Amino acid sequence: MVSRRDFVALAAAAAAIVGPGRAARLAARDRLTEAELLAFRPVGNVTILHLTDLHAQLLPLWFREPSTNIGVGEVRGLPPHLTGEAFLARFRLARGTPEAYAFTDQDFVELARRYGRVGGLDRIATLVKAIRAERPGRTLLLDGGDAMQGSWVTLKTKGADIVAAYRALGVDAMTAHWEFTFGAERVKEIIDELGFPFLAGNVLDTEWQEPVFESTAFFERGGVKIAVIGQAFPYTPVSNPRWMIPQWSFGIREERVAELVENARAQGAELVVLLSHNGFDVDRKLVSRVPGIDVVLTGHTHDALPEALVVGKTIVVGTGSHGKFLARLDLDVRDGAVKDWSFRLVPVFADAIRPDPEMAELVARLRAPFAAELERVLGRTKSLLYRRGNFQGSWDDLICAALLEERDAEIALSPGFRWGPTLLPDEPIRMEDVWAQTAITYPQVYRIEMTGAQIKEVLEDVADNIFNPDPYYQGGGDMVRVGGLGFAIDVEQPIGKRISDMTSLATGEPIDPARRYVVAGWASVNEGVEGPPVWELVARYIARHQLIEAPRAGRVIVKSA
Repeated sequence: MVSRRDFVALAAAAAAIVGPGRAARLAARDRLTEAELLAFRPVGNVTILHLTDLHAQLLPLWFREPSTNIGVGEVRGLPPHLTGEAFLARFRLARGTPEAYAFTDQDFVELARRYGRVGGLDRIATLVKAIRAERPGRTLLLDGGDAMQGSWVTLKTKGADIVAAYRALGVDAMTAHWEFTFGAERVKEIIDELGFPFLAGNVLDTEWQEPVFESTAFFERGGVKIAVIGQAFPYTPVSNPRWMIPQWSFGIREERVAELVENARAQGAELVVLLSHNGFDVDRKLVSRVPGIDVVLTGHTHDALPEALVVGKTIVVGTGSHGKFLARLDLDVRDGAVKDWSFRLVPVFADAIRPDPEMAELVARLRAPFAAELERVLGRTKSLLYRRGNFQGSWDDLICAALLEERDAEIALSPGFRWGPTLLPDEPIRMEDVWAQTAITYPQVYRIEMTGAQIKEVLEDVADNIFNPDPYYQGGGDMVRVGGLGFAIDVEQPIGKRISDMTSLATGEPIDPARRYVVAGWASVNEGVEGPPVWELVARYIARHQLIEAPRAGRVIVKSA
């Protein structure tokens, strides 16, 4: 049916434009064109476009893919749990190419300087408009959630900037996760403001167990009746503060998903799409157990795959994050079944795509009231600052170093968030960059005492959330980041036995289970946490040190992977 032909064609076209001796000297605009990025083998009567995990990043940015993405149990070594050379080999991508830059961490700084930034909603708007013009009356644009979190502007406007931008982009439906951290009342207001369906069929009222949100939206495209079923992040009240949404119950709810699929078919749906924020491995398991789903557009775990995978009869699409990619899936739907399909994950190379003037003007207008705050320069980075990866990232090391110093703590704990852009070496660090790593509605930095045993328990709990062999028990983030602490982890062990060799980096001594340590951390899900917002401490630390070479604030040794 489909394959990677279109993506391989792009690689071949890019290679043909430059000879091997000139490759390192050519800028992105010399190697890539908008037409090449839009090149596609159209199929059938329906085109689905997918964005997910934008994290409020409206401008072009740098984003380094992870160097570590460990899979456990049955998914060990399977996509998306491949990185670096293994990823390149699996998808037959050549090192040093635009594809290698887009999909891996390999030679990241060199390739970033060659190919330029990625993303930007004005560039995405250009692509969307071009595809809609090519496929009039056949195109459906869906967003997988985590759009309204990750920037200062979004935090201050409580998501209103993304509402305006998505209305202008013409999004047809969305689901959610971080959007819920604005609280129940604001979520209801957002739904009223959107003007298009907000779908979350797995969220029920805690008192009556009745649906809180619309579960399914029906669309007609290319003469095909399409059902889009929304699946919000199932563990929102665990990963985020329950007190913000106390009357809403979440969950995977496999039986309810099956019921919604059956209902959609009973109402004449010829194509059933699950718009999901479950995470890749959860969706892989879900669609293997729930029949009747033609396509799942997965989000939450930020996995970008150049091929759509097939699980049973279901096409599974992973679209990445931060506006770095736009997924296009064409389907030939006849007699209530998918007969053929074609897929491409389009990397949004900002230098190769004309900004859409209307979206560019809107984004500038949305940012204008905050421009002076956003552009304030705090210092400069000497090293690459990135976040993504199962264990420590250099942005996280910087945050932990700031917590240790600013809160006079022995150990720092920072959540394993996967969102946040990258900064290249020798770039200024602006206040906007700090907010892009820290902008949440519960940012208070606590300072408490914990015993060594309690610290180990925290690490074990988080490790089980990530490396439990059953995807239904995984939360989809990365390991808690640490400062002032070293430990070893064996991901193949059961809960309670994964963490060992805990050591104080300040003294070199083993962590004493009975001793109490001063611990600083942030993003506690508990209500009433007191302390300064984390961005204030990080900004103060950067301003004081000026030239930042990200310290190794913590140390993690992986014993098995």
